[in-house]
Order: sequence, then structure tokens, then C-alpha cells
Amino acid sequence: MIRILLVDDQAIVREGMRSMLSLEVDITVVGEAASGGEALNLISQLKPDIVLMDVRMPGMDGLTALRHAKNLSPQTSIIMVTLYDDPDYLFQAVAAGAAGYILKDASREELVRAVRITAEGGAIIAPSMMPQLLQRVGQAIQPTASSSCAPLQELSPRELEVLRLIAEGHTNTAIAEQLILSPTTIKTHVQNILQKLGVSDRTQAAVCAVRWGLIQ
Repeated sequence: MIRILLVDDQAIVREGMRSMLSLEVDITVVGEAASGGEALNLISQLKPDIVLMDVRMPGMDGLTALRHAKNLSPQTSIIMVTLYDDPDYLFQAVAAGAAGYILKDASREELVRAVRITAEGGAIIAPSMMPQLLQRVGQAIQPTASSSCAPLQELSPRELEVLRLIAEGHTNTAIAEQLILSPTTIKTHVQNILQKLGVSDRTQAAVCAVRWGLIQ
């Protein structure tokens, strides 16, 4: 079961997302928050699998809440919910720890797909955008031993190879073809990578690769 926390200052938006997600047997909404501060309290208590977080809220905005939330519950994936498809915002959100973002006018199918992909460790960011996005992250954040990412030395040579390909924007299917392995094997490698690096999703694993200088 995928446990979801909804965070939006507008009750009607939360109600809409809850209604769309409630139709799925493998997804449950475990809580709702109307502000960043309330969200942090619930994240600390509930440790949800995924948070759907509004960008603009009174008091603490979504980006600030995102940074605090990742400190409280590193294994929780956070999808930012926004009105605008803004690459600059996507960069800021990913650098702060987000798995990606979804637009408020997304269909039920798109919302459910984003939740399921993120829960499985996948990326909801278009693969074509990943290299450019990570290049900006790398320019903004220099590799450092104080990074929140676990040491890359914990990864096996094969896992390092898979991580490099993830950071280059390849899908599991493309990685499997390139390494002549089955997609199931690649999925297992990805899950092991997330666990060893102590990150919640594929996007943040790629950010770790950049922060540690694994890719240029």
C-alpha cells in the first residue's frame, strides 16, 4: 500500500486529489495538511511514502517545507504540485530534494501514474530533461563529503554503472538493453542503489551521483 500525505492550503484541492487517489486499491491517503508547518508535524508522525506538496502556501512555502521534510524523513518521496511548468522551479525543487513535480491540472491517470512510478523508485521527470537538470544541480552544488548522500563506495561496480546511466537519463529498459541484462535485474539494482544511498527515489539518486562527482 502506498501511503500518501496531501499538503495544500486549499481544501478543495486536497479534496480533489483525495477523490482521485481513493479509487485506487493500492493507494491510501493517510493525512492532510493545510500549511508547511502542519505538514512537517504530520510527516514526522506518519512517515508517509509520498507527499504531494503545494508550492505556494501562506507562511512556510513549499520549497522551505520540502527541505525540512527531507531532513525529518529522508525515505519519503516528495512530489511538488504546481500551476506552472517552470524548468527553473523544477531545478530548485530537485536540488532541494524533490522527486519531481506534477501540474495541478493533471488528469487522474497522470496523478496516479506519478505516484506509482515514484513509489517504485522511478523518475517522473522526462528522461530528456534529466542530463540538463543535473548539470545545473552540479554547477550549483559542488561535490562534498558533507553531502546527505551515503558514500558511493557502498555501491558495487555494477550498481555504479547503473547509477551513471540513471543520471544520464536512461530508463530501466534502455539500461537493460545497454548492459544486456533483464529489466527485472535492473529494477533490483535500482532498488539496492536507493537503499544504499539512503535516498527515496531515482531523481535523488542521480543528484547524489552529481554531488559526488560520479558524472560531469
